[in-house]
Amino acid sequence: MLIRHGEPALSRKCLITARQYGDWWAQYEVGGLRAGQTPPAALVAAAEGAGAIYVSTRQRAQETAAAVAAGRETMTDALFIEAPLPPPPIPDWIRLSPKWWGVVSRFWWHAFNHHGGQETRRQAEARAEQAAQVLIARAAGGKDVLVFAHGYFNHMVGRRLNADGWRLVQNQGFKYWSQRRYERR
Repeated sequence: MLIRHGEPALSRKCLITARQYGDWWAQYEVGGLRAGQTPPAALVAAAEGAGAIYVSTRQRAQETAAAVAAGRETMTDALFIEAPLPPPPIPDWIRLSPKWWGVVSRFWWHAFNHHGGQETRRQAEARAEQAAQVLIARAAGGKDVLVFAHGYFNHMVGRRLNADGWRLVQNQGFKYWSQRRYERR
């Protein structure tokens, strides 16, 4: 099961330039969760029965796993961090919310390989394949495997799982605390 982290503390309710988005994203990458959130009961139940729990090294994923899997042993792995979102080369007179800069940046990264010296799309796809293979190997024992990570990278891993013979049986999309469950075909 691929789980997206809870809602981050850093607000998306602002208008910023692409250059400012680069700074915003850097803060987002090291930030934690907004206070006062409660994980969905279904996630807590899933964690209780999991055979293995992987967690991205990012604080927002760590805090999500701690809230859901309270006291359970987890394995922290940078393999599951989000694919980068470097700001596109767009003039400073254009201001958008961080949500929309994320959409534009992801398109620019994906379609034009704009990576600003960060991980390229090809590198992220190879990392997603590696992550999928780790999960498949771990699931071979017959127990559920949970991953607390990030929206787009979870999507990338899910595509690899699908290509490797797994099917998506539950999809809650990209919202916070959402889950995508895969089963072997």
